[in-house]
Amino acid sequence: MQTREQKYAESAYNQVHSIWAKGETYHKKYGSLAHKLPILVRQAGLTQALAFAATRKPEAQQELLKHLAITVIDDDFDELLAQSRTKPLLAYMRLSEDVMLALTWYKRFVQSVLGVDPTVEDEED
Repeated sequence: MQTREQKYAESAYNQVHSIWAKGETYHKKYGSLAHKLPILVRQAGLTQALAFAATRKPEAQQELLKHLAITVIDDDFDELLAQSRTKPLLAYMRLSEDVMLALTWYKRFVQSVLGVDPTVEDEED
C-alpha cells in the first residue's frame, strides 16, 4: 500500500513527464504556475487561489490545474474548485493540505524533469 505522499509523487511525475514533448514555452507556462500556486494558496487561501488560477488562459496552466485535480481528488478541476467552496472547515483544511502536498511534487518535477527554474517568468506575468 502506498502512502498519500507516494501516490501524489507518482501521479505528479507521470503527468509532468507526459508534457515533455510539448516544448520549452509550454514547460515555462506550466512550471511558472506550479511554482507560484503554492505561494498563492498560502497567501489567499485555497478557494481564492484556485479561483484565480482558473482564470489563467494558457493551455499549459489549465493542464496543470487538471493534473492537480486528478492527483488530489481523482476528478476534474471544476469539482476540486467546488469542493474548496463547499467543504466544512476540517475537510477544507485537509483538502488544502492535500493540494499543498501535491503542489510540492509538481514544483520538484517541473524543476527536475522540465528544467523550469522558480525564477522563470512566463510571458503573461
